[in-house]
Amino acid sequence: MAAGLLTVSLFAMQSYADDASSVNELLKAAKAEAPINIYDSTGKIVEMAKNFSKKYGLKATGIKVSASSQLEMIVREGQAKNVQGDVVLITDAPAGLAQLLPGGYVMSWLPPDMKDKIPAKFQDPLAITTNASVWAYNTEVYDSCPVKNIWELTDPKWKNKVAFYDPLSKGTYPDWFNQTATHFDDAMKDAYKAEYGKDIDLGGEKSATAAWVKAFAQNSPLLADTDDAISEAVGAPGQKEPFFGLLSSAKFRDNADKGFKLGLCADMGPWPGWTYVKLGLIATGTKSPNTAKLFIHYILTEEGIAPQVIDGKLPTNPDIKLPADEPSGIGKVLDKLEQYDASTALNDWDARQDWQDFWRVNYQK
Repeated sequence: MAAGLLTVSLFAMQSYADDASSVNELLKAAKAEAPINIYDSTGKIVEMAKNFSKKYGLKATGIKVSASSQLEMIVREGQAKNVQGDVVLITDAPAGLAQLLPGGYVMSWLPPDMKDKIPAKFQDPLAITTNASVWAYNTEVYDSCPVKNIWELTDPKWKNKVAFYDPLSKGTYPDWFNQTATHFDDAMKDAYKAEYGKDIDLGGEKSATAAWVKAFAQNSPLLADTDDAISEAVGAPGQKEPFFGLLSSAKFRDNADKGFKLGLCADMGPWPGWTYVKLGLIATGTKSPNTAKLFIHYILTEEGIAPQVIDGKLPTNPDIKLPADEPSGIGKVLDKLEQYDASTALNDWDARQDWQDFWRVNYQK
């Protein structure tokens, strides 16, 4: 994330045996420590923790916890001085910057041998992957993506026919609204003109993004509280009128696992999807700081992050590439995605409630 955005000195380095930094030093010190738990919002963390344990002869347990629950758990554990989650992999970057780091509940640690690999914008605090939510359609019903422009989703044709994650349940969605309004509103205006042949009338709203959010909410999308539900609504086979939808690129594995028919809207404008980052943080009260550091180092390697890379999650270590058989095909559209700008992450946090209230007022079932 943005270097210098937030200086973190919350976890004194003397907490580590001999200021261990190399893998060998960390492993030697970790062998005298207790097992660790890792919180992550994907179930793949279970496999990653098992792989780590097998590789190093240590005990690590991966626990799937939603980003919002992670936030609450880490704060409560820190306040009670009873840390259960030693490593936190959290997709709610604004919350990490606004609450977890300043509150002293977590620290960010960049392995010294990764300093020249990880881009500066992802170092402070450390981000381990860039994740994406993308627009998708059912390839069994449509020969190609039925939507070319995001503004089409506000038209009567798509009323009650778009599956969408409830912005009141997942912070990355109101953050996306704010990111778009802050950095990319001109693209939303251009997209409107491309679709309707005239300049947008904001109708009293502060931005074209707000105008889109309002119109889309009023067009009654089907709200879900999991990407699994959206994947099924869009991609399940045998449908005559499947939903269109926005979902995590990771869900394209359902094509192989469940026989779904998800297709990526690669040419949808102004973007086929948008990105957000996952932070890799260490609980300041952990009793196993060297094991935690070793795990952070591990997931910055190709071997460590592999279970998530196959789901289209792009490592911040540029040496690691998406595999050719990654199911969504997102690797072909990376340059088209709306990229998360960490420089305004704190503003995303401050504006989150406003965007959620705006959605709540305008949403129509």
